[in-house]
Amino acid sequence: MKADIHPAYEAIEATCSCGNVIKTRSTLCKPIHLDVCSECHPFYTGKQKVLDTGGRIDRFKQRFGVFGATK
Repeated sequence: MKADIHPAYEAIEATCSCGNVIKTRSTLCKPIHLDVCSECHPFYTGKQKVLDTGGRIDRFKQRFGVFGATK
């Protein structure tokens, strides 16, 4: 590799809005502020909401169930 052509790759801290601090390495070389991380994201915490409001899945099946695969 050529010398002095690569950016500096230093240790930084990424801080989430929930207060979680993640230590990582980056060429950005300054602290990063995150909106969401694995500590507060609903997918990782198990606090997901079901978004089937008004029976949309049933309405879809009612409209397009006829076109389903028939074998």
